Amino acid sequence: MPLATNVLLIRHGQSRGNAERRFGGHTATPLSSRGRNQAHATARTLKSESITAIYSSDLARAMETAQPLAKLTGLPVNATSAFRERSVGVMEGLTFEDAAQQHPEQYAALLRRDFEHVLTGGESYRQLLDRARQKLDEIIEENRGGRIAVFSHTGTICILALHLMGALDAPDLKPVWIASANCGIARFELRHDGFVRVLSINDTNHLNGI
Repeated sequence: MPLATNVLLIRHGQSRGNAERRFGGHTATPLSSRGRNQAHATARTLKSESITAIYSSDLARAMETAQPLAKLTGLPVNATSAFRERSVGVMEGLTFEDAAQQHPEQYAALLRRDFEHVLTGGESYRQLLDRARQKLDEIIEENRGGRIAVFSHTGTICILALHLMGALDAPDLKPVWIASANCGIARFELRHDGFVRVLSINDTNHLNGI
C-alpha cells in the first residue's frame, strides 16, 4: 500500500461565544467549562492515534483546545493565523439575532454560503480558502508520512475538508456546507499516489457523556 499522510481537522471546544450564540470570527473568546471538558476528552482519544505534529489557529478557543493534547504527547502547538475562522467583520461578537437585525444583507449572504461575497469589514470564503489551504498544503508537505492534528473552526474546517476532497477546484462553486460540532474530528488519509480516503467527518463519539 502506498505511504500515506493523515490529516485530522478538529474543531475547538465550546467557547463562551458558542454558548451565548454569538459570532466568533477573529474574536479572542475563551472556552467555556464544557469546552474545556471536551478538549480534555479529545486529547485522551487522540493520544492513542500516534499524532506526530500539532497545528492550531492562534485564536484562544482553538489554542486552549489543542493544549491538552500537547501536554499528553509532549508535542509543541504550532500556532498560525492561517487557520483562523472566517472574519465576519461587522457581525463579530454579535448574537445571531442581533446580527440578522442590524446587518440583514451581510447575514443573508452568510446563510447563502456565497463563496465570493466579502463581508463588510471581514472576508469572503474565497479569501479564507486561499490563506488556509496554502498553509495546510505546506504542512502536509513538511510532514509527509506523519499524522497531523489541526485545531481550527467550523467554517475553516468545512473549507479545508472540501479542499482535501477536491470539491473546490471547479470554476463555479455550489453552496456546500460540512458541519462540525465542537471538538468534532474529521480524518483524512492522503496517499502519496494522490488517492484521498475520507475516514470520518464530524466524529464526536469521544464526547459521549459530556
